[in-house]
Amino acid sequence: MGLLNKFFDNAGKPAGIFGRVMIWGMNVFHERVARWGMSHMNINDPSEIAELGCGGGKNIHDLLEKYPASHVTGLDYSPLSVKKAREHNKDAIISGRCEVIEGDVSAMPFADRRFDLATAFETIYFWPGLERCFAEVRRVLKDGGHFVIVSESDGRDKPSLWFNSIIDAMNLYTPEEIVSALKSAGFTKIHTEHHESHSWIVVEAV
Repeated sequence: MGLLNKFFDNAGKPAGIFGRVMIWGMNVFHERVARWGMSHMNINDPSEIAELGCGGGKNIHDLLEKYPASHVTGLDYSPLSVKKAREHNKDAIISGRCEVIEGDVSAMPFADRRFDLATAFETIYFWPGLERCFAEVRRVLKDGGHFVIVSESDGRDKPSLWFNSIIDAMNLYTPEEIVSALKSAGFTKIHTEHHESHSWIVVEAV
């Protein structure tokens, strides 16, 4: 179990050889749930998007495609993830439509009310306290801005509970716990969707 634990511990902050494999896997195996989540986004033509915990940058690429007039800023606290996300979105960065920076979601290096939309795909499991981080997301969103959370787990499915038991930095959350933390952080108009045949969830808050 030691080697397996070492590999999966890279899920939160990928680094080294295991981290490179983890980032590749995230880009490939999370694509279906990410696209499903994006199909539930109820916001038109956001000017500025923050992709929080952007990992290898696949969702940045898909957001740029979904919103061709938008600028997307990716944020991740893993230097390796930042490097890979920049490589994945090189053309968009050169054209000025994208930037990817290293930073902590609990203390983001962004001005107040900068973004129209903030997204978090398969990442809140590793955030250092939901209410604290959600309050920071609220700070960087414009009035009426949207925050969309997409997770592969509803906090109850057996595969995710097993991963939660072997990954030290991972914390699963139910939709009810996410909604409660969003309300505490000052979000309103919170809507949740649960996939009809998977444990996938999407939570959108204004």
